[in-house]
Amino acid sequence: MSGPTAGPRLSDRQRLAWLRLIRTPNVGPASFRELINRFGSAEAALEMLPELMISGGASRIVRIPPVAEAEAELERAGRAGARFVGIGEADYPSMLKTTDNPPPLLAVKGEGAVFRLPAVAIVGARNASLAGIKMARMLAADLGRDGYAIVSGVARGIDTAAHQGSLSTGTIGVLAGGLDVPYPPENAGLCEDIAERGGAIVSEMPFGWQPRAQDFPRRNRLVAGMALGLVVVEAAQRSGSLISARLGNEMGRLVFAVPGSPLDPRAAGSNALLKDGATLVTEAADVLAALAPLAGVRVSRHAPLAEAPDLSAMPPPGDNERADVLEALGPTPVAVDEIIRHTGLSAAQIAMVLLELDLAGRLERHAGGNVSLVFGHS
Repeated sequence: MSGPTAGPRLSDRQRLAWLRLIRTPNVGPASFRELINRFGSAEAALEMLPELMISGGASRIVRIPPVAEAEAELERAGRAGARFVGIGEADYPSMLKTTDNPPPLLAVKGEGAVFRLPAVAIVGARNASLAGIKMARMLAADLGRDGYAIVSGVARGIDTAAHQGSLSTGTIGVLAGGLDVPYPPENAGLCEDIAERGGAIVSEMPFGWQPRAQDFPRRNRLVAGMALGLVVVEAAQRSGSLISARLGNEMGRLVFAVPGSPLDPRAAGSNALLKDGATLVTEAADVLAALAPLAGVRVSRHAPLAEAPDLSAMPPPGDNERADVLEALGPTPVAVDEIIRHTGLSAAQIAMVLLELDLAGRLERHAGGNVSLVFGHS
């Protein structure tokens, strides 16, 4: 693997402020980016948060993590041999930057050079068959030998086999909980092996965070977002692996599936993907042939933080503008472009009102940039 590349780097003070901002309730990747663009820095954005929440109609001001709390998390990361990597930095996963609203900060343990390899995600059933486990391990080993990093979610079954097959060539494990809370617990040793043998373990969740059911789709989004393509080895009809495949498809990633017996319910989901147009895989060469045109593509290292509407010189929206946007919103997701056309307001004005609503906990953001009001708010 190549060594670290030169690139912009956050100062310790910036990293601390970024961590405080992203750990603030109601601040997600989209609102984080818009806050930075509006106020120029995370420190300035933190100062303005209470005022923005009030403007958005918040019933109460959420708790902003104090400096000492963020310092403690940074220290905890250091003790665990981990670090926080910002989206503009060299060790941030290249492909993840191309997704909608990637996490601005990732906790990383291991070797950052693995993120600069072209990557393939391999996912599948936790209760995998022996044949499925053997297939996942073989695909991971063969793809690894051909210069690909293997991404998966460190779950039992197929994920574990994929990581094991690519330990010597570079594998990336994505956790649904904190970096120091491997799930399942029996894979704690595997996580250590990955980090020590040229791979990396990553998480966007706080240290000490016990994963909940709703955290696994977020993890699946990162798994799909880091890779050029995603291979489903075994998956039941309703499974997290199919969520990963859907997310990958929405991101423009190639979706592959290994066929299985129609009599095995563990293959029902992967067989359904094949019916829907996924590329059939019986060996690594099938994946390599499809990805070859993409593997050499250089991903722009330009951080998406500069791509949101420029809010820096705009006066705050007035009550009339806020009322117009609220009237256009409802529980059904709508495109921001439609709100702009309907209200006649500028993109920057709309972005600012949506940011206020988001920080007040009144806005929900959907795939494709659509937005809606949170149920119960009007």
